[in-house]
Parts: sequence; structure tokens; C-alpha cells
Amino acid sequence: MKLAIIFTSLIATSVAFAPTIITTQRSSSTALNVAVDTSDIKNGLTIELDGEPYKVLNFSIMKQARGAAKTTIKFQRSATALNVAVDTSDIKNGLTIELDGEPYKVLNFSIMKQARGAAKTTIKFKNLKRGTTIENTYRSGEKFETAQIDKKPSQYTYEDESGNYYFMDSESFEEVMVESKIVEDQKKWIAEGMECNLIFFKGEVIEVQAPSPYVYEVVETEPNVKGNTAQGYTKPAVLDCGATVNVPGFVEQGSKIKVDTEKGEYMERV
Repeated sequence: MKLAIIFTSLIATSVAFAPTIITTQRSSSTALNVAVDTSDIKNGLTIELDGEPYKVLNFSIMKQARGAAKTTIKFQRSATALNVAVDTSDIKNGLTIELDGEPYKVLNFSIMKQARGAAKTTIKFKNLKRGTTIENTYRSGEKFETAQIDKKPSQYTYEDESGNYYFMDSESFEEVMVESKIVEDQKKWIAEGMECNLIFFKGEVIEVQAPSPYVYEVVETEPNVKGNTAQGYTKPAVLDCGATVNVPGFVEQGSKIKVDTEKGEYMERV
């Protein structure tokens, strides 16, 4: 079971924290994007640190004989990604943004510099609800809003006759059904009992993320033939999850290997 990230930080008085936008789960109201300092800290407050949302678990203030007081704060990283404004300079593969009220994931992008005027960025998106892709071109500096998503660790249990996948929420132990079209890109990496991340947008599962990297067993590959150990020689190998990846010539049937499931590539033998 995965544990939430918790850490304690000692912070000087009056240090300001980055503004954050938080959408409450119990209503449609949105907390304002405001800057706070140590005097505003209270239990339960969610702030942004290094682009990630963190919740204040508890804090204490230590007064100094000389100099300003210091505040020790214990944080826990939230599973909810915040709504934040980004522009074309922040775009990266895998980023999920909201366009016209729907979640779109950046598949790839390219920047075209102009002889005159600002550069342009062409972005290919995948609509995570519909499965369709679009490609748009934007002027440098155009702004987007990242999608507020919830990431929940869940264990894959089984697939029914209709091809729907069933997961058990690792925290609430509730069963979650995910349609086959949502799992499509990841199904070859998912094995029974594996803990994955279910990505929710406005209460709906829009994506399933297999763990990466992950260790699989090679169940089928051609034998290691003498002379085929030259650097760069690869061969296909079928893994116990059903996926096929290219592996170095020295990897044999029964070997356990680490795979980058995001790229679909062999990493190392373990």
C-alpha cells in the first residue's frame, strides 16, 4: 500500500507561501487564490509548495531569545491536483489541462520560432473522456488552466465479460468499475492484484495509470544464442502481463525485468 508523503519543515516567521486555488468537494464554490505567510497558518489549510498541493496537519511556534520566532509545520501532500494557471512555457508531455470544461492530456508538442514575432507552440491533446485527439497551435504566452483531478490508488481485481475493469479503492475498499475504453492504453500493463492510480475528474474516472517502473517476468523469448551478445542486439519478449517489449539478447525466459510502462521500454534486469 502506498503511503501519503508527510514531512515537517522549520520556517522563519513571515515567509510567504505561493498562492493556490482550491475547489471544495462539498460545494461548487472556489477558494480564492491568495498569498499567505506563517501568521495565517492553521490546521487543514492547503497550500502549494513546488507546484504540489500540501495540507497542514499541525504546527508549532518557537519563540527566540533573539531574532524572529520560527514556525514548524507538518505537511501532508494532497492527492488532489489543483486548478492553476499555466502558459505555453509550462507545457510538458503528460500535463492535463481543462479546455471547454473537459480534461485534455498533452501527448506531445513542438515550438516553432518565427523570424518576426513571438514563437508558436503546436500541442497535440487527447480528450480523456472521449478518447479523441486534437492538435492546436497557440501564440507564445497563451494561458491554460490545469484540470483539477483526484488521484486514488486502487487495486485491480478482475475484468468482466463486457470488458469492464474492476478496481478496489485502497483507502475506502469500495469497488470501482472502469469502462474498457478508459483502460485501453494501459490494459496491456495491468496484472491482477496490481495497484494502479485511478484519475478522477469531476467525480468520473478518466484515466488509469499503471505503476511505472514495474517489475515483470519474461514468459516467452528466443534463447540466448552465442554470438548474439553484441552491444545493441535486442529481441522481443512476452511478459506475464501479456505485453511485449524489446530486451537485450542476454535476457532469458524466466528473467525478471524492470519496465518503464509509460514509454513501453525495458530498463534493466533485476
